[in-house]
Amino acid sequence: MPIAQWIDHTLLKVDASQSQIENLCNESIQYQTYSVCVNPQWIPVAYKMLQGTPIKKCTVIGFPLGSTFLSTLLIETEMAIMSGADEIDMVINVGALKSGDSKRVLNEMKIVTELAHTRNVLVKIIVESVVLTLDEKIHAAHLVVESGADFLKTSTGFVSNPNLVDDVKLFLRILPEGFKIKASGGIHDYSTAIRLLNMGVQRIGTSSTVKIIEEEQHI
Repeated sequence: MPIAQWIDHTLLKVDASQSQIENLCNESIQYQTYSVCVNPQWIPVAYKMLQGTPIKKCTVIGFPLGSTFLSTLLIETEMAIMSGADEIDMVINVGALKSGDSKRVLNEMKIVTELAHTRNVLVKIIVESVVLTLDEKIHAAHLVVESGADFLKTSTGFVSNPNLVDDVKLFLRILPEGFKIKASGGIHDYSTAIRLLNMGVQRIGTSSTVKIIEEEQHI
């Protein structure tokens, strides 16, 4: 299977313009990526441009810090789905996790996941593993599974993670067999992307999609 079909083609930069989002969608159509991943306000643009294609529309919730109110998460999720989102990538409440408030972390994930699932929308939980200790990574992974979410996603991409491969190895070891992982955060070349896929990752989040695909085509 071409590597493009494992990729969420991503543009989440603070200065992304509508023309850049439209270009992202056109690239996704050209290369047939699995999805595009954009900030919530751009979901209507992606929905319009990708109608009639199999390409999914993914957006981020509580992004990039996860430090917001539950009501805000629910409104974001509801509006995103109403605007055409097929997949939700929600940032875990890292501050609450580090404060030992597992109940809040789990409750937020569960409620967003349940809302999305009632609309047949898939949920990935971003744990931002680079800022977590080993024990916190393990605990976060267990909470993601308990929440009923469909994927654990490693990173927002807003914090560089030089240990992404090691984090993926850890999650593959501690998650239930078959639980899906989306790797993201610093995947800029084909060799890294294919290594992660060969390890067992089910999805790649990257803004370097075109470069990765062009590298694959020249192998």
